[in-house]
Amino acid sequence: MLDASITPAVKVLLTPLVKQIAKTKVTPNQLSVVGFAIGMLALPLLAFQHWYLALTAIVINRILDGLDGALARHQGTSSAAGGFLDICLDFLFYAAVPVGFALADPAQNALPAAVLLAVFIGTGSSFLAFAIPAEKYQLSKPQFEYKSFYYLHGLTEGTETILIFVAFCIWPQHFSWLAYGFALAGSITVFTRVYGGYFTLKKKAVEPTNEE
Repeated sequence: MLDASITPAVKVLLTPLVKQIAKTKVTPNQLSVVGFAIGMLALPLLAFQHWYLALTAIVINRILDGLDGALARHQGTSSAAGGFLDICLDFLFYAAVPVGFALADPAQNALPAAVLLAVFIGTGSSFLAFAIPAEKYQLSKPQFEYKSFYYLHGLTEGTETILIFVAFCIWPQHFSWLAYGFALAGSITVFTRVYGGYFTLKKKAVEPTNEE
């Protein structure tokens, strides 16, 4: 919900750093992999209840995730392969955070973490599944033209997910209720994406083409 508003501001903030990185031999894919590796450190840190160290790893991961795509666009090296790598690593990272909290306190956190992971599967699959036919029908994406694939809106997007991860780390004692609340919001996202995506594609499939 917030990505369309937040992303342009973040892009402006990252531009000076991107220009500096562009002077080195660092590639966007290298940034993606390094960011993923740092982000995955959050899992053991959360498991051992080092909340603020885990939060640091999460924040660094998100900064590098913003930099890799910005660097690719700056260098003119954006590609489907890079976009594929980035989104795969993102979803693996997203899944690691609830697992870390489940390991930190299995008795208290395992069930809400499992519920949250199930919703993540729903939001991720509806998000990615729509991108395939969207590419086929060449649907426009005016708010996210820089994305390598169609970016489907929802109540819970990347910005909201990072905000809830931050909340998890600041208030770990309330992980259960925070996770259930975000899972509910995510369920609304799944419903609206499936409903809206289905009827959008159904309508598109019966539209007449411009070919004679």
